[in-house]
Amino acid sequence: MHPLPPETLHLPYEPGPFRMAMGLTATTALLEIDDRYPDEMTERRHLLATRHADVFATTPTSEPARAETLAMVADHLTTTHPTWFTRDGHTLHNHLTGERWSLANPPHDPLELAGRLVQEDLCLIDVAGPAPILSAAILCAPSRWRLAEKIGRPLAAIHSPVPLYADRLAAPVDRFMQALRPGRLTQRLNWSIVDDAALFQLGGKFRTEPDPAITPDHLHLRVERQTLARLPTTPTVLFAIRVHSYPLARVVAQPGAATTLAAAIRAMPDTLAAYKSLPAFRDTLLAHLDSARV
Repeated sequence: MHPLPPETLHLPYEPGPFRMAMGLTATTALLEIDDRYPDEMTERRHLLATRHADVFATTPTSEPARAETLAMVADHLTTTHPTWFTRDGHTLHNHLTGERWSLANPPHDPLELAGRLVQEDLCLIDVAGPAPILSAAILCAPSRWRLAEKIGRPLAAIHSPVPLYADRLAAPVDRFMQALRPGRLTQRLNWSIVDDAALFQLGGKFRTEPDPAITPDHLHLRVERQTLARLPTTPTVLFAIRVHSYPLARVVAQPGAATTLAAAIRAMPDTLAAYKSLPAFRDTLLAHLDSARV
């Protein structure tokens, strides 16, 4: 069996003036699989066993989309990674974990089973109505938000706490979701600096008081690689989110990375920085980046 590739180091931040934009680019890779797969799948199974209500939620009308998502993910895995995933009739074999799953009679909700196969969180966006709605999700790596508070709500309402979103992104995002057609695959990257390496984070936003206990050794660059694909049949967009948590030391070791990151942090509006809790350690972080330029 081919070894798993190393985790990709995404560095999505840019110098120059701050821009609040969707930042979409075309891609051919719906999902990522790398050497973090064994550990992350173990964590996902643990969360589904111990905190199921925190990481999985559906609405009644999402059942067809959940079934279609499992079929789409299974087809993608067996086609793109045939060494690691094979299919025998209605049985899917995961050779990375040794698991076998029935696709005809899945032992879990189809969306949950899809989320037990991949490192991505899988959110379903219903675009049948006038506003896109989060209709179902398996979310084992929330970036400081709670699925139970967002399920069934329009995207604009879900993102209402995000500074500048309502004015600059709400309408373009809704239009994009409605217009996306099957066969087109896009991606975007979102980033933050956080003082917790864990993928599963329910809270921690809007901390504005400096915390001298937070040192550069505590800090991680948290990157979300997000892909968007319209399901072939149901009026639903599959929004897949792969979360990476890189130690800051790994980031600043890259040539030019410390300088670029410092510039991006200095350009970030104060309201957005507060939303991301940067004031808790921003001065310490910038001093470290300025002294660590490579």
